[in-house]
Amino acid sequence: MKKILYLIIGSFIIAYSATAFLNPNSIVTGGGVGLAQLLHEIFPLFTLGVWIAIVSVPLILIGMKYFGKNFVFKTLVSISLISLFTDLLREVLKIQPATNETILAAIFGGLLIGLGVGLILLAKASTGGTTILAEVIAQKSRFKTSQILLVIDGLIMFWSIFVYNDLEKALFSVIGIYITSRIIDILISGKPAQKSVTIVSNNIRELSKDKTLILVVVDISKLQLLKSITKKHDKDAFLVIQEASELYGRED
Repeated sequence: MKKILYLIIGSFIIAYSATAFLNPNSIVTGGGVGLAQLLHEIFPLFTLGVWIAIVSVPLILIGMKYFGKNFVFKTLVSISLISLFTDLLREVLKIQPATNETILAAIFGGLLIGLGVGLILLAKASTGGTTILAEVIAQKSRFKTSQILLVIDGLIMFWSIFVYNDLEKALFSVIGIYITSRIIDILISGKPAQKSVTIVSNNIRELSKDKTLILVVVDISKLQLLKSITKKHDKDAFLVIQEASELYGRED
């Protein structure tokens, strides 16, 4: 039930973002929606919602090969909902732009797209566009899905320069796409506010029993406390602090 809710909410958020923020301001998002935006601009015969569905069909077939029927079914539901919500908001309800300020459209449009895509990914589905391609590549490489999406979306943004004949709007699109990737990363990775800390000390027993090297994952709010404890027991110790963007296994 929770996954179904994620699908519905995520699909609506994507549709609303494209309708109220991005498309009215010629800001291109990434993935299938962004590609559909450009195709709709070139060939306005079909509605934006229809173009979203058309763009997604070939990539659904790829998804079936790698992710199975259950994934494809949920992705079809997601695509259908995004297409339906988009045309409902644009063609039926005729939602007005939330803002005419390009920078605000890029920021909040990108944020909402990232939130919507992230929720759909949490439901073990896809938006049916380049997300499927990104997930396939991520499975076969060391890159994150969000990083691959950033590259693909950059290519779509580059194409938008020629479609809209507006370099400035394309640059604003970069901001939106980056925000989208960061939001997706936060939702998928979980607990982005944690740090990985490696402690090197000559007085290990005071800090941790039977250990010669300590690796700690700590909330950023506890980082200063960890530093204080370490310095208290060994003034010569040093800490190597890194981002802990993905955690696996038991967490106490």
